[in-house]
Amino acid sequence: MTEQEELQIEWACSRLISNYANLVDAGRWEEVAALYEADGIMARPSAADQPIAGRAAILAAFLERPGRYSRHFCSNIIVEVESPRSARAQSRILLFTAEQGSAAEGAAELPRLSGAPLVGEYDDRLVRGEAGRRFAERRGRLSFRP
Repeated sequence: MTEQEELQIEWACSRLISNYANLVDAGRWEEVAALYEADGIMARPSAADQPIAGRAAILAAFLERPGRYSRHFCSNIIVEVESPRSARAQSRILLFTAEQGSAAEGAAELPRLSGAPLVGEYDDRLVRGEAGRRFAERRGRLSFRP
């Protein structure tokens, strides 16, 4: 594998991580679940010891989630390319949330934060299949107690 090919894989994996955060913030659950392999595994940072296995179960978990406003900020993304089809990544996350309906009627006022931001991290296993780069495994954990 050339250096250019490795850089392209790193970029694609970093983009997948950022796209995930943007789709979660937009509440586009079907698209979020589609970023996983059919047998992918997800563990939320707030429930690190409760992994969810399978794209259908991941989608169901997101659909069950109460409505909220959120903004995820991803940083310190480090991708280690293992092969043209496989990589591992680590990233840090900062999450701000607000309950839906916490903005004044008329939407001129911004939603009110639900509490302190959460700080966490992800360990990812990423693969390239027919549908492009996907999460084979995405395991989060909190770095500090809320």
